This record gives sequence, C-alpha cells and structure tokens, in this order.
Amino acid sequence: MSSSGQHGGHVSLPRSRRDFLQRAGGGFGALALHSLLVAEGLVPGSARAAEPTAAGKPGDPQAALRSLNPLAARAGHFTARAKSVIFLFMDGAPSHIDTFDPKPLVNQFAGKPLPQSVERVITPMGVSNNPLLASQRKWQKYGQSGLEISDWYPHVAQCADDLCLIRSCVSDGLNHVGGVCQMNTGSILAGRPSLGSWVTYGLGTENQNLPGFVVLLDNDREPPGGNRVWGTGFMPATFQGTRFRNGKTPVLHLAPPETLDATQQRYKLDYVNQLNRKHLETRAGDFDLEARIAAYELAFRMQAEAPAAVDLAEETQATQALYGLDDKATAAFGRNCLLARRLVERGVRFIQLYSGSGSQWDAHTKIEENHTRLCRASDKPIAGLLQDLKTRGLLDQTLVVWGGEFGRTPMSEKGDGRDHNPYGFTMWMAGGGVAGGTVVGATDEFGLKAVENRAHVRDLHATILELAGLDHTQTIYMHQGRPERPTVNEGRVLDDVLA
Repeated sequence: MSSSGQHGGHVSLPRSRRDFLQRAGGGFGALALHSLLVAEGLVPGSARAAEPTAAGKPGDPQAALRSLNPLAARAGHFTARAKSVIFLFMDGAPSHIDTFDPKPLVNQFAGKPLPQSVERVITPMGVSNNPLLASQRKWQKYGQSGLEISDWYPHVAQCADDLCLIRSCVSDGLNHVGGVCQMNTGSILAGRPSLGSWVTYGLGTENQNLPGFVVLLDNDREPPGGNRVWGTGFMPATFQGTRFRNGKTPVLHLAPPETLDATQQRYKLDYVNQLNRKHLETRAGDFDLEARIAAYELAFRMQAEAPAAVDLAEETQATQALYGLDDKATAAFGRNCLLARRLVERGVRFIQLYSGSGSQWDAHTKIEENHTRLCRASDKPIAGLLQDLKTRGLLDQTLVVWGGEFGRTPMSEKGDGRDHNPYGFTMWMAGGGVAGGTVVGATDEFGLKAVENRAHVRDLHATILELAGLDHTQTIYMHQGRPERPTVNEGRVLDDVLA
C-alpha cells in the first residue's frame, strides 16, 4: 500500500486494519460533531443553505437539515428584519370605523341609508340596506405622525409613531369560521397549514427547549374552527402551534413525578422512542407518529426551561403594572402579552394571542357595551407590550401584528350593532422592519370597501413572511407531488409597509 498522505492528487489507502479503524472512527466522530453543530444552527447544512429552495427537492440542504432536526434554526431566503412574530388576534372582528379608520360621514348620514353613490354589498345577513349607525367615538391625532386613533385605544395611541395602519384590508370570509380560517391559513377552507406553522417550517426556532409556535387564549373558549386554525394541515404536526393554558401552569403535566429522577426518565423516554421508531420504519410518512416522537423529546427538554419562561413572578411590580396585571379587566390579556415578551426573549419564533377568544368581538348588537369592554381589556396590555419591547431593544427585531378576521359595516344591525365586513377593514403592524407612523391604503368615505391599495389577507401573509426573511413564493412544501406555498400561489408584498 502507498504511504499515508496525499501525493500528486492521489488519496492514500489504509496500511493496516488498525489504520482503517482509526480513520473510520475519526470520520464518524467528525460526522457526529457536524450534525450537532448543524442541529444547533451554529453551522449551515450547506454553503447554499440560505438560498431559496423547495422542500423535498433532491439535494435541498434545508430539507437535509430538517431531517436532522425539524425545528433547528435555519437561514431564510434573505436577512430577516424580524426574528419573531407576535400576532394579536381580535377574535370576532373589531369595528375598524370605531378604532383606527375615522369616517365622519357615517355620523353625518346616521339613521339614513347609504347614499346611492355608494355600492351596496351582500353580507351574511342579507342585502345591506340598513340605516347607518353613528360612531360614538372621539378621535385625536397622536405622535409626530399625526395618526388618528379613537378613544377606545388611548394607550395604544401613545405608540402611534410605531404603528403602520393598513386601512385597506380585504378578506374572502363572510362568516367567522371562514374568516378566521383564512386569516390564519390563507384559505377560507380548512386543511391548510397556519401562518405560524409556515414560519416555523421555513425558519425553525432558536430555542430547542421551547415550542417554536405558541398559542395563548385569554379564556377557555377556542376560536371558530378550533385548534385547526393553528394546525399544520398537510404538513407534519411537528410545526403546529402549542397552546399554553391560562393560569399558573400554562403547560400541563410538565413536572415529572417526584419518584422519577432525570436519569430514569431519560432511559424511559429513549425506550419509548426506540419502540416508536421501530414502528415508524414500517409506516414511512406517518406524520402523527413522527410528531409524537418529536413531542416527547421536546417535552423532556421543556421540563428544564419552560417553568422559568412562564414564571411571571420574576417580573417587577412595575412591569406587571405596565401590562395591566394589577387590574381585573386587563389581567388576562396582559398576562399573555407579558408571556409573549418572555417567549420572544427566549427565541420562540411565532406567538399568537387571542383577545376575546370564541368570537367575543362579534358585535351584531350592543357594540358600545361589547367593544368598550374588549378594547379596555386589550388596550393597556398591547401598549405595555410595545413599550416593553422597545425599552428592551426587542421591538426592532419583533414584528407585532394586530387585527381580526374582518371588519364591521357602517350600517346598523338590530339597531345598535354592526354586521361583518370583509370588503374593507383595518389591521396594523409595528416593530421589525415596519414603517412606523404611516397609513397604507384606504376605504371609501363610509368605510365600507377598500378603494386604495387593496391588501388581501394573502398580501398580509406575504408581507409578514417577507419581514421574517422568507420569500412566500419560494417557501414550498411538496404535497402529493404538488408544490404548496403559504399564500396559495397568490399574494404580494406590501412594499409601503416596509421601512
């Protein structure tokens, strides 16, 4: 055999069995080290890891990295402006013309039908020919930007220069089930992955000891459509949202039995996973089983970090008061907003908070009573979140999104309420990469329809993904031979939203 080393471009062969074993052992050790470094996100899986790729495509480095660890932190298609996303979802649809989109003509024509010059629309309740309902709100300009915001959100108004109001949003959902489904998944039809799942699928998460996608409800009622609105549809369940419960123990059954020490539990988990993986060998593509294996591992790791992450007692009284934890009216949503900040600090990728979970913002009647209560419950906590993130230097790298599944009509329903309005409504964004103190788009003079720079739900999703570092046209999951994208082959980035 030739001597060791390289000469003239030729690789030497082992001189003995001992030499062969020594080289092979060292090589396997290097492979193991590289695998661990990739899983921790310390080195890329390939020099091309940051390039747009399609999952499942031969030679796809991102797919190879997912096979090592589905939730490993990965590079996006370009540099992310926001490392984390906090989606504040107002379940039931708040009235845009009473919060962030003033329409003086609604009051001027109150009690009368829409003028003939304004096209009427068909709503779930029938043809909208009811008289206009006056808004009781007082409006004021805030900040150097002079954004107009109503007296229902006085605390959020103090953050006006950080907000980008998108006043021309459009949805296809006429009812709550379809509307909530589309705002979460891009489609009014169930069965597609949620936006949080797409973000986690595309980027993984920076903290392997906590879920990459967390869902927080402010009560025990689920939104229309149930937990599938934070599900993964046709993608592996590994990327679905993990719901944290209300109260002192957001994660149930996390503490191990006192009679079981960590070593025993590790042996037990390894044995269960061994059985599961053997079972999986004959059932390739069983996503539920793959997710269960990953969930066991995540639960084991969470036992060390999750209790500290959800322990709000670590926060000062001043911080708790900033979020409204000292007020019964704001405590529930304030607790979730504070928890969201703590999760962002720990590298969780996507956190979704539901206000009024169970369609409580749905004000077909008594809108004054309904929205007064819910705006008060959410106003101070949201403002506290924005201010706290900014003080800690986290707002620039955290995208905060506010809105519901659609808006509400300027016409009255049942005399003192407003009907669904997916034809034109307001959402806002703040933080990571957003142009603060700006207004994008507009509805008509009565707030009924978007007439300028229409922003469909899929446009909103494309923009959120863009800010997170993902090209929505290149974020792909192959399903039954079809390349699936988060915006269903539609959507455009709202450039005016970007700083």
